[in-house]
Amino acid sequence: MAFCAACGTEIGDANFCPNCGAKRGTAAPEGAPRGNYPSAGIEENVASLLCYAFWWVSGLIFLLIDDRPLVKFHGAQSIAFNVAVAAAWICFWIVTVLLSFVTALLHLPIGILTFLFLPVFGVAVFGTWILLMYKGYQGEKFKLPVLGDLVEGMIKQGPPGDG
Repeated sequence: MAFCAACGTEIGDANFCPNCGAKRGTAAPEGAPRGNYPSAGIEENVASLLCYAFWWVSGLIFLLIDDRPLVKFHGAQSIAFNVAVAAAWICFWIVTVLLSFVTALLHLPIGILTFLFLPVFGVAVFGTWILLMYKGYQGEKFKLPVLGDLVEGMIKQGPPGDG
């Protein structure tokens, strides 16, 4: 398998890249578009970082407009990460409220301890968010433990009806 030296697209036996038009074995001219996608002017690592920058919104934008596999993965993982954080946040507050009511009925001062876990949760989410942006900028395909495999499977499968 041969790949274009300018944009990295698989070119097979062709003499010219079907993506950027560069001649086989040569780089594309400076300033030439590097792909047929709206974010062609953004380097892949910067686009991967930007997938996480504005929470799920930027992830959705890059998932929809960018065809590069790494950027699509980071866009989808950004959405999944933010959905998981929102779900965990809701569950945290439900448990906190229920535990507060139960401990108030039993006259136990344990319910207030759940509020001490809020900063721990916030720091964990912030740290994970920064790590994901860093790994995206490094050009790594860093997968979160459960969400990464789920997202990777969805990206490989493609949209429904795409078969």
